[in-house]
Amino acid sequence: MNFYVLTLFPEMIQEAVMTSITGRAITDEKISVKAINIRDYADNDYGQIDDYPYGGGAGMVMQAPPIYAAYQDIVKELGYEPRVVYMTPQGKTYEQADAKAFAEDKDIVILCGHYEGVDERVLEEIVTDHISIGDYVLTGGELPALVVIDSITRLVPGVLNNDESAVAESFEDDLLEHPQYTRPEEFNGKEVPEILLSGNHAKIDEYRRQESLKRTYERRPDLLENADLSDADKDYLDSLESWLNGDITRFLLYKCANIYVVFESYQFMWGIDMKTKFEEPKIEIVEVKDFIVTSPEQGGGANETSGWVDPGHGW
Repeated sequence: MNFYVLTLFPEMIQEAVMTSITGRAITDEKISVKAINIRDYADNDYGQIDDYPYGGGAGMVMQAPPIYAAYQDIVKELGYEPRVVYMTPQGKTYEQADAKAFAEDKDIVILCGHYEGVDERVLEEIVTDHISIGDYVLTGGELPALVVIDSITRLVPGVLNNDESAVAESFEDDLLEHPQYTRPEEFNGKEVPEILLSGNHAKIDEYRRQESLKRTYERRPDLLENADLSDADKDYLDSLESWLNGDITRFLLYKCANIYVVFESYQFMWGIDMKTKFEEPKIEIVEVKDFIVTSPEQGGGANETSGWVDPGHGW
């Protein structure tokens, strides 16, 4: 896998990729990263590659000719027109599926923008993919380019010591990865789940799968829409949803005053702390909006419509 990065700051790319997994991959010749300074293709003696935008406006725009000339040199070297990824906040949000697709290519060109952007005409001429790493603005495209390079490199055969590592990580099957533990067995009163110490690999696999499903359900439920789920997976998710919609939502009460209900392991307590923890399954509620209860002192009697509930009474 060969990466060609068109940038105004080649040293930023070269120094970063020579560390950790990408650095080892370069040393082992699994990948190559060539950072090309767009200023080298400026048509002036002082390396200016930007100018004021037509129509007015703040900032400067990167010019088309230097970028196009740099790209043409890459095409001449390769003998064909490779994929060109433009890092831009206006692009498609980058996902693991994109990393997989890009990893199928032999050569990839990554264009790093700066200033107010790049002349649209060269983008129309050479770019095949507009990619964003998130809905925020950075100084330039170099950091996003490094994200793309790192994520693709991990998928190149032979780069990771354990080939299963890339398969079992978050997003590989549209699920978040299960929790990980290592020595010591006990830390600050928290112990490693007993099942992981059992040596029963079938049970461990089942536990990790369920923890992966649970974590995805709690943190990124949107991923479940495209996940490849077995019947057992669906049954487990149904059990989670049933627990949430039953045992939790029946505790949501009327909106009244300024006292909030706090649940602690199915036991009722009163207080102003809105954080709530359940032991099985462990879920944390960090915000209570419309479910507030008032005490009898605020005008409500026990079990009346004011919303006050006596912890001693049953449901």
